[in-house]
Amino acid sequence: MVSVTDIAGDVGKKLADAERANAEAVAEAADLVLGVIRADALVFTAGAGHSLAAVAETFYRAGGLACVFPLYHPELLPLHGAQHSTTTERKSGLAAEVLRDRAPGADDVLVVFSTSGVNPYPVELALEARERGAAVIAVTSRACVAAAPRRSSSTLVEAGTVVLDSLVIPGDASHPADAPRTAPLSTVVNAFLWNLVLAQVYDRGTAEGLDVPLWRSSNVEGGDEANAALLAKYSEIVPRLR
Repeated sequence: MVSVTDIAGDVGKKLADAERANAEAVAEAADLVLGVIRADALVFTAGAGHSLAAVAETFYRAGGLACVFPLYHPELLPLHGAQHSTTTERKSGLAAEVLRDRAPGADDVLVVFSTSGVNPYPVELALEARERGAAVIAVTSRACVAAAPRRSSSTLVEAGTVVLDSLVIPGDASHPADAPRTAPLSTVVNAFLWNLVLAQVYDRGTAEGLDVPLWRSSNVEGGDEANAALLAKYSEIVPRLR
């Protein structure tokens, strides 16, 4: 019988492996986000299926960046129809539809979370953003991309300016080790990699005198007051904050 200690140790090792493997890429991603803050621009974030959990982690979250514009279509969320969400992610042209009202420009950065990194929606988002002059941070798994059937003209690895590799194995499951069937790790590792980027952005940004716009928890003393100025500033350009 597997123990809590076994699982915790295994996950901790995988997070440490991901941190070591992505040291240079995390620094490069932080450079891009710092550029957004200096330009008073936006970090766009996107994903589909369970990668939307990572998008939620970037948006209006205590300790998270306020200058985030989440890209979203309800048909991509499994809670609105599980099988349909898979079909939707594989539909070419949805990215252009999602970007029709607001798309990243040259001063912005797009962060795309997709473990498989091959379906049309995340790949086309990245390609269109690059065409518009925006840098793309691809949070994916090189191993999963290599193993998955290609469904687009490119992959997220190929389309990304910077690639953060979750090191998740094909299929995402991690337990049991000899024949993984459960305990998927992509959500945990995606959040961890994003937090590594945020930590560098804060440390390096404050060291150079930047005002890094970060949300406070609304459930701590002074949180609502601290967030009021950020809401006043960003609600006009990020409709989902209203």
